[in-house]
Amino acid sequence: MTPGCLDGVRVLELARFQAGPRGGMLLSDLGAEVIKIEPPGGEETRRHPPMVRGQSVYFSVYNRGKKSLCLDLRSAKGKEVFAALVPKADIVLENFRPGVMAAMGFAYDQLCALNPGIILVSVSGFGQYGPYRDRPAFDSLGQAMGGLMALTGQPEGHP
Repeated sequence: MTPGCLDGVRVLELARFQAGPRGGMLLSDLGAEVIKIEPPGGEETRRHPPMVRGQSVYFSVYNRGKKSLCLDLRSAKGKEVFAALVPKADIVLENFRPGVMAAMGFAYDQLCALNPGIILVSVSGFGQYGPYRDRPAFDSLGQAMGGLMALTGQPEGHP
């Protein structure tokens, strides 16, 4: 396999659904070692159809090329293991709502205390600042708020 431009870069991915995992997928495609941190039971999209031979196509596409580690970041042991991984990483990629990382004890300054060179990539539907920052966001909500949904569906029906 041809080396990628990100060979030697290690990413800890705390992301689910599409926005964060897609970023991790692209970093992996470019040669980074991406370690997806999943909660007990696995990320929700592991169970999203369509399924082929018992595996979600959706999950497989957005998480190709990644390693996976199950950690309960709500537990002291899970936080301890994650904190031990941060000094060995170059990037932490997360797509929680703003403030969730801080609530878990992993705000940017706390990550920097573990690894001064760490890069934190935070992906959220409404950004890190502003009036909607605390709202969760999914594709359909973005379409509705942006007006795109008015262009879909049947002319005489709902979007």
